[in-house]
Amino acid sequence: MGAILSHVCQLFHGKKREFVEGVVCQADELEDDEMRICDLAGEGRILVVKHQGQISALGTKCSHYGAPLDKGVVSNGRIRCPWHGACFNISTGDIEDFPGLDGIPCYQVEVGDSGDVKVRAKRQHIHENKCTKQLGKRSDECKDVALVLGGGAAGASCVEALRESGFKGRVVLATKEKYLPYDRPKLSKALDMEAEKMQLRSTAFYEASDIEVRTEHEATSVNKDERKVCFKNGAELTYTSLVVATGSRPRVLAVPGSDLENVCVLRSPEDGNAVAARLLGRDVVIIGSSFIGMEVAAYCQGKAASVVVVGSSSVPYERSLGPKIGAMLQAMHEAKGIVFKMGLSVREFKGESGRLTQVVLTDGSELPADVCLMGVGVTPCTEMLRDVVKLDKHGNVVVDKRLRSSADGIYAAGDIASFPLPLADDELVVMGHWQLAHYHGRVAGRNAAGLQTDVSTVPFFWTQLFGKSIRYTGYCPKFDDVIFDGDVDEQKFVAFFCQGDKVKGVASMNRDPAAARWAERMAAAGYPSKQRVMEELAEKRAAE
Repeated sequence: MGAILSHVCQLFHGKKREFVEGVVCQADELEDDEMRICDLAGEGRILVVKHQGQISALGTKCSHYGAPLDKGVVSNGRIRCPWHGACFNISTGDIEDFPGLDGIPCYQVEVGDSGDVKVRAKRQHIHENKCTKQLGKRSDECKDVALVLGGGAAGASCVEALRESGFKGRVVLATKEKYLPYDRPKLSKALDMEAEKMQLRSTAFYEASDIEVRTEHEATSVNKDERKVCFKNGAELTYTSLVVATGSRPRVLAVPGSDLENVCVLRSPEDGNAVAARLLGRDVVIIGSSFIGMEVAAYCQGKAASVVVVGSSSVPYERSLGPKIGAMLQAMHEAKGIVFKMGLSVREFKGESGRLTQVVLTDGSELPADVCLMGVGVTPCTEMLRDVVKLDKHGNVVVDKRLRSSADGIYAAGDIASFPLPLADDELVVMGHWQLAHYHGRVAGRNAAGLQTDVSTVPFFWTQLFGKSIRYTGYCPKFDDVIFDGDVDEQKFVAFFCQGDKVKGVASMNRDPAAARWAERMAAAGYPSKQRVMEELAEKRAAE
């Protein structure tokens, strides 16, 4: 009898210890849209949010890279991360925009008659940044097959969205790579990263949700009438719905010597690891002065004997961020010893015994080179879709607002999709951003599962150079003016990219959460007028 009573007591106290509860603040202390970090019964910190008169309690950090959410923005019923723009529902903690795959913990809140804000939470959740949903499983009664091609962000997000949306059929993720989906943006920032350390999900996660992952399966043809895909390794798979998220491959310059050893591109962990192993104490030349090229140059600094960046524009990032920001970023790299050759391209690669020794530029100058990395654009991996779906002149798949192609049952997501962007009045756009790939995967998966879901997002991307980040939101590929708030040379500013009478893009550096705040404004009301932004900046300066 004593043993039984002891066991019951252990169960009771164990259950009690599973939860933590306590009063964290007073309701009348909180302003609307305020976010406050509070201590919960000495067990850890939580984020208390008041929005539209309701009080919620959530985890304190973004599930993507752990950014402090109290430094973000509350708007439209969600919190937007200040670093990379991921959005979390205030009431549930669910992730609503990306990057990342997980939500954040959401705790029970009770406001007492005296105004005490009481929070109850599982102890283990207080110390976790993320909350991974339990996905559904396959039912033997459902014979449908959802086949997803591509193991990038769009593919990884898509298979989870299928299960989360209640799809009970077979889910297959087929990728030409030998790895599970991984965090690809890390490649250009740390070339020596191992794929296993960048994995987005584990094998056990996919198995628990009955998601079949087939690595080293490169699709070579699609038969839309038979609904069948053939792979390079000889395998064949039939489908009910097909989501193509095969991404793009780096473009190789069509000049003599491009096939020499140590003339490289960056797409896979093997590519990055090979460059990292060869550059130590060597002369490195990087072709391309945009995101990939500049991030790789920053990585090479201090490891290579010399680093030279060759770019066709007058300054780096000129087409995306403009000449003033580009010049500042060039100067930042030059201060680290990196040399720039701008307004030039490559005429020829020279080598000895099949190995690279020199890069010849279009002005006739020759650069010593042991390693050369090309970051000169990409080509969509859509050859298997020719004569299957409508492609644009660049080979991207033309889709509608639900990412449906011209062929029944076939969707496209991520880098290869030419889709109508609501923010840009449904102009067809192609954007190779990590956030957008995650978002596309979610939309395609929901539609393939039968839930009608339109694309509705504000693009958000970033770059990191020498530990400093630039964040960008919106879509403005052809700006005719840039308005600055702050000092670009001091690397603390917000830049407003204008086309006509609208501000269509916003970039920031050391001014968080500016980009996140403007992303939410665009999400709520579209592009702001140039005149209104100028008036707001004038009011801000007058008040300083």
